[in-house]
Amino acid sequence: MNTGSLQGKENSNYLFLYFYNPSNVSMKQHHHHGHGNLKGKNLFWSVVLNLAITIAQLAGGIISGSMALLSDALHNFSDVLTLIISYIANRLAQKKYTTRHTFGYQRAEILAAFINSSTLIGIAVFLSVEAFERLLNPHPIQSLVVIWLAVASIVVNGASVLLIQSGAKENINIKSAYLHLFTDMLTSVAVLIGGLFMKYAGLYWIDGLITLLIAIYLIYSSWGLFRESVNIIMLFSPTDIDIRELTVQIESIEGIKNLHHLHLWKLTDNKINMEAHVDLVKNQPISNFEKQLEQIQNIAHELGISHVTIQPEFSVNDNKELINTH
Repeated sequence: MNTGSLQGKENSNYLFLYFYNPSNVSMKQHHHHGHGNLKGKNLFWSVVLNLAITIAQLAGGIISGSMALLSDALHNFSDVLTLIISYIANRLAQKKYTTRHTFGYQRAEILAAFINSSTLIGIAVFLSVEAFERLLNPHPIQSLVVIWLAVASIVVNGASVLLIQSGAKENINIKSAYLHLFTDMLTSVAVLIGGLFMKYAGLYWIDGLITLLIAIYLIYSSWGLFRESVNIIMLFSPTDIDIRELTVQIESIEGIKNLHHLHLWKLTDNKINMEAHVDLVKNQPISNFEKQLEQIQNIAHELGISHVTIQPEFSVNDNKELINTH
């Protein structure tokens, strides 16, 4: 039997935008409407602004000797990566699926998220080591450079927030970038406060403290994304779906004897696929099975599973285990 003909109608005639928010890796499905070029243009200029301030902060951190400024530069560089991914997602979402790319470019953001999050964790570990060294051995710092570049970072992040604010209201891809930029603006405020303390109170140890706080924030904000991206890449089953309950519901459908060879995985962070074999109680025409298939799809969709592929069987001598271990 051609199982392809038994696949249910998939509600996937939409273009999806996928993007991550480090503090909340959960993302939702949205229709892609017009104004894509406007959003893309605003994202492009946000990338340019954040790349410029990153370079300025790196130079300023080296000149002033401030680890806090260097850590904020690396934090702003994460903004650049974030915005680039968002910009690419915005462009790729407009591409059509092809016979060569039957899933489109949906998993590109997952791979990018893994690379980005693992890199940020590595940077955070490095910053933590340097922060402890600065706390134990404070160094004199050109605090005026720190203050002015922190102010510049606040202005740039604020301008970037305003550039993409309108798109954030209707698109979760843009919204997550908006939230990231807003929290980074607050980080630059912390660097500014630290610079003021160093200039007017001579508390140079605060540079190490701010660096450590930024490093901890980077680890906190990146760890969930790192873990989620690894789970998706490894095709692990979603943790929020009870497979046993799913099995019980499907096997309770009239005419279905057994569900086995189940595979459940995330194609992207919010699109779950399922495939399985089902034993039928009796030999029957496809028209009868399509009614059972519709019930299976309804059960799956209620649990958040977006695409279901079922292979019907009758008197097939195979392994009937739910999870095929061979």
